[in-house]
Amino acid sequence: MDQLARRVGGKDPNARGLAPNADLPPEYWEALLEAAGADGDHVGLDASRRLLRLSQVPDHVLRVGCRRCGRTVEIQKADAARLYGPESVWRDVGRRLLDDTCTQRTGRYEEDGCWPSFD
Repeated sequence: MDQLARRVGGKDPNARGLAPNADLPPEYWEALLEAAGADGDHVGLDASRRLLRLSQVPDHVLRVGCRRCGRTVEIQKADAARLYGPESVWRDVGRRLLDDTCTQRTGRYEEDGCWPSFD
């Protein structure tokens, strides 16, 4: 079986892994940073947009989705400013919009509510 595995995979299946206190290879760290979007292109833009006040958001239609149930709620910026105030933070408004219409109620605080994804 070991000979077959060496022919197919090119590696010995009994090869030992890294020691618990050994440094991880640089390829591992590069893959982690690429997957997390550490360059700041997309992640930073979304994070900063969530923290804008309603009066500062450039879009006319605001959209927030739930990663848990897949529901999407849209509201016009003018309506959101009228209901919640122009100085309200978009993250807080989006969370309230989802929580007001949430269908995932279990009775436990840790499990209740939606998981917002701001678009």
